[in-house]
Amino acid sequence: MDFFTLSQLNNNLASAVKNAFPETYWVMAETSDVRVSNRHCYLEFVEKNPLTNVIIAKAKGYIWANIYEMLQPYFEQATGRRFDSGLRVLVRVSVDLHPVYGYGLTVYDIDPAYTLGDLQTQRQAILRRLEEEGVLTLNKELEIPMLPQRIAVISSSTAAGYEDFLNHLAGNRFGYVFYIRLFPALMQGEQTEASIISALDKIFRYKDLFDVVVIIRGGGATSDLASFDSYLLAANCAQFPLPIITGIGHERDDTVLDFIANHRAKTPTAVADFLIACVERTAAKLFDCQTGITEATRAFLKTATINLHILTSRLPLLVNSLIEYKKSKLKIIQLQIQNLVRQMLTGQHSKLNEKRSFFRLSSPKHILAKGYSITLKNGKAVKSVKELQEGDAIETLLAEGKITGTVVHLQEF
Repeated sequence: MDFFTLSQLNNNLASAVKNAFPETYWVMAETSDVRVSNRHCYLEFVEKNPLTNVIIAKAKGYIWANIYEMLQPYFEQATGRRFDSGLRVLVRVSVDLHPVYGYGLTVYDIDPAYTLGDLQTQRQAILRRLEEEGVLTLNKELEIPMLPQRIAVISSSTAAGYEDFLNHLAGNRFGYVFYIRLFPALMQGEQTEASIISALDKIFRYKDLFDVVVIIRGGGATSDLASFDSYLLAANCAQFPLPIITGIGHERDDTVLDFIANHRAKTPTAVADFLIACVERTAAKLFDCQTGITEATRAFLKTATINLHILTSRLPLLVNSLIEYKKSKLKIIQLQIQNLVRQMLTGQHSKLNEKRSFFRLSSPKHILAKGYSITLKNGKAVKSVKELQEGDAIETLLAEGKITGTVVHLQEF
């Protein structure tokens, strides 16, 4: 039985590919996951179904340093664009099948006229549409609470990025407590858009229980982030009533969702750092307030103590002054009372004299002294002859003496 070692088989395949594609070829594709390391450029070339936006072809790409250092400035100067992911390009490549690294395309040239790819064009179209609808910056205009500790997370429950996020929050050096609720969702593939929107709908029902929404995914190839360049997902997030924080890719990856989010962090760990920093800023403000209140209280107590000492030293003098003042007031009141009593007594004495004169002038003795007399019958003064009858015994009082007699004759006037 004939057999090959793996290296023999791969070497034979590499030779077959080289014989089948001996020259260089112009290929249309989109750039994805572009990165530079040690002056070499590594990337992926992708092709998508124009109707479904699903990737139908993918290949590794290499632009070695000697070629990249010429192509990059040439391309960027001609197009005004950085050589980055999401560009529609026409490149001249050789087809390679390395025994260890597998299938790939080595780039030798690029046509700058064939520039922006479908990914970038789609993003611009979506952002333009959101702006025309007036919702592009709605979520950015929301204020993140001073203490964003109640966090609704949209992520895959098994994602390493989600675990990193949880561990980073739990292990923060300040010991701040965060309350996390996961709303699971698919974070790549055709169902990503619908899955995340469904999670947002669930959060909306309990929106009063959360401060922010975090959408995290972690790393991965740029070509796997196509679901985050969705108009429907972006429109839902832009109009969501809670601030949305994204951490769905590496620093070099920007999606439509990143543009409309309230805050974009490069990784799930960076999202955790952002939340910790928000709480720390508030804690610092509270500490400053506490320090200010403490210092103000100390200053107030110091001033109050000084004033108390001054008041204590002056208190005997103030008390003596007050006593002397009260004594003086008391003497004045005493004199006023005496004068009032004297005036009242004088007035009463005058009234008494008037009464005495009145009674003296009104007394029978005074009247009799003037030559008048008083006739009495049975001891009572007679005022009219009608009170008498002939034969009645009567007495007549004079100023000096009394006459006793009997009525002999009566005459009325």
